[in-house]
Amino acid sequence: MLNIVETEFENIDINSFFDLAKIEDEADAEIVVFTAKQRKMLDTVLPHLKASALQRYESFSARLKHLAELAKTIAHFPSLLERQRLMGSERTPTSLIDSLLKHQNEGDATLHLPSKASLGRSFLVTKIHTFATLSNIAKNIGEPESTVQDLKDEAVKMMYSLLAEDVYLNCVCDKTMETDLRREMAMSLLLLWEHRSDEAIDQIAPVLQNVWIARRKLAPAFGTMMGTSELLLISMQMEETWAHFIKERLGDEMVSHAMEEFLFGISTEQINRLRSILRERGIKAIGRDEVSEFLGVHIKTDAGLDYRDFYSMYTVRRDNARARARLGIPGPQKTLEDYFIQFVLQSNREKQKRDNFAR
Repeated sequence: MLNIVETEFENIDINSFFDLAKIEDEADAEIVVFTAKQRKMLDTVLPHLKASALQRYESFSARLKHLAELAKTIAHFPSLLERQRLMGSERTPTSLIDSLLKHQNEGDATLHLPSKASLGRSFLVTKIHTFATLSNIAKNIGEPESTVQDLKDEAVKMMYSLLAEDVYLNCVCDKTMETDLRREMAMSLLLLWEHRSDEAIDQIAPVLQNVWIARRKLAPAFGTMMGTSELLLISMQMEETWAHFIKERLGDEMVSHAMEEFLFGISTEQINRLRSILRERGIKAIGRDEVSEFLGVHIKTDAGLDYRDFYSMYTVRRDNARARARLGIPGPQKTLEDYFIQFVLQSNREKQKRDNFAR
């Protein structure tokens, strides 16, 4: 590990790498390349990196330039929030929302989404990796642990924007939800695609991150598989929003099953099969590391705090839920994250209605 000696570092403004102000002006502020908080992080670490590893500094600086140039390119694509004339037809935010609500084809929707949505997702993934890389660099050059953690947290927060995009798409296509709420979520999706930011993420991300951290601290006994004690331990450590969600929604059988999948790291089908195996063999409980042996296949039931682990395990549950919905198979047709984010958005909507009425 490289150690930083106490010395005076040249204060490096991130704008010295590229004309970021010009880029954001040309992009009409559609996509913010770096928030004020992120710029501060960069301005903190980069002078130290330049002093201790010049070649690495130059390589990372080039990466930042490419990221900004990608944002500039995306900005040149037609806005999703304005009236546009495309290929002989007119597109408006309302027509785009109507299209999202009506599109119910099975399979991957990638080719049905606006180009700006796909490009923006690539931009966000690149930005996530950039901050994750910088957190490793900061650790290697001896930055304070608080700085390293701030950079990791920023990468994790951006990962939840990817997750929220999936959830919004699921909800928009869910005909069991009221149409007005689906339209609101579709509008949130357009805003996310246009700006690559979402206000709801600031409220949702810390809660889900804390749930994930609490989950890792648990050592559930795979016996009754009910997860009651694990759930209580998690809930005791959570914010008011999470506690409210548990109180209001855990009585729903599908939410309860989605919670079990989240807690135990295996599908509802595998949970049911494991229950039967343990019951037949007269075994009361097994540990997490024994699950693969009993089911006869390798299953990753645990994961670290890496943002990639969280998103990977979420996508497995997401794909399973979509398959059940498509094939009419019993079990949760949404993930725990789906249910929670939907709950938060509905709660915010109801609060806004109450506030407007009070005026």
